[in-house]
Amino acid sequence: MEKVFLTRENGISTITLNRPESYNALDIDTLRKLEELINEVTENDDKIVLLTGKGKAFSAGGDINMMTKIASKEQFEGLMDTLTAIATNLYLLPKIVITAVNGSAAGLGLSIALASDYIVANEEAKFGVLFAGIGLIPDGGGHFFLKERLGVHQAKQFIWSLEQVKAKQAQNMGLVDLVTEEKAETAALEIAQKVQMAPFQAVIRSKMILHESKQEELAAYLAEEKLGQVKASQTEDHQEGVRAFLEKRFPVFQGK
Repeated sequence: MEKVFLTRENGISTITLNRPESYNALDIDTLRKLEELINEVTENDDKIVLLTGKGKAFSAGGDINMMTKIASKEQFEGLMDTLTAIATNLYLLPKIVITAVNGSAAGLGLSIALASDYIVANEEAKFGVLFAGIGLIPDGGGHFFLKERLGVHQAKQFIWSLEQVKAKQAQNMGLVDLVTEEKAETAALEIAQKVQMAPFQAVIRSKMILHESKQEELAAYLAEEKLGQVKASQTEDHQEGVRAFLEKRFPVFQGK
């Protein structure tokens, strides 16, 4: 079974995370395939890219079991390089990117969603950063995308909070663009249809003017995230956070 797959219909490339049994947790194979598919849709003629997740969640974030299997700093740095490629290529994709969120978008799953042009959420969806719960910092461009949507002050407090907010509150904060009672994909397709009727070259030119002007800034954030995450991954607090998650208990952090 493919952990991520691509379908195409009516000018829309749909990339679906396909690990429903783990709430679409993102392991290294999933992330590498996601990077590959983003590169693939860059080359096709579809105007819209729709990101979604199979099952009860968009994505619960990075796979904790994967973190326990990373044996070296080099492996961790390779993982961070993959996240850099995903964030950069999604943000600079010359198409309209829509993320449809049912269930949870948390941690790295939220970072990936935030790289899109529209986030559409079912009213029961939840959004959280949650990295601090395992002694890590946001990655996948999370700092940059949260700052862009929330501003610096609100972004840092949301990162620190370990809170998950429901879709309507997320919309009021600026994290989500549209909340729907339907499945998120249904409302996302309605946005896609409107975009397809717009003067597409003008729409994309405006996107690229805005995004290309931020390209160096995003790259700087991603470089700092790589450095910071490598350091965070080597702390005692990270090890305690992972143990606590696997043991289903609250972590006891020591600031070390």
